[in-house]
Amino acid sequence: MFVKFLRENVYIPYLLTVFRLYIGWQWLQAGWGKITNGFNASGFLTGAVKNAAGEHPAVQPWWVKFLNGFAIPNVEVFNVLIPWGEFLVGLGLILGIFTTFAALMGAVMNFAYMFSGSTSMNPQMVLIEIFILIAGFNAAKIGLDYWIIPFIRKQILRKKEQEISTYTEK
Repeated sequence: MFVKFLRENVYIPYLLTVFRLYIGWQWLQAGWGKITNGFNASGFLTGAVKNAAGEHPAVQPWWVKFLNGFAIPNVEVFNVLIPWGEFLVGLGLILGIFTTFAALMGAVMNFAYMFSGSTSMNPQMVLIEIFILIAGFNAAKIGLDYWIIPFIRKQILRKKEQEISTYTEK
């Protein structure tokens, strides 16, 4: 019932636009700050590994294996992915373009931060991003997706029709 409400209610796009703009601004600011001021994830990643020790560790062993086995050895990749990912998620949410994908990538980053022991405003952001994901296209009706998604659907349908006509002619 709640899913149907988020996906079909005519007033929800206005509320979700406010949420999108808020979350988008948070991501945009965080990413732009990292892009312009320089960013190095190595300190954060090694700090997360250290938080896996003790009686009540903030970081789970399986995540430490990922950090030690992949993230830390490839920190240069993360030094680019994190700032630009945050910036592009923010831009996507603010403009309402590829909104559900931007919300999904934002949620993935929020979970990665939480898995690394950082709470801050990540749980709040994830909750709002989940509402945006559930609402789907209804969350993007006030944004560029209003025009872009129907255009993409039309192009995909046209291509499928061409493939079918080519197949039936043979």
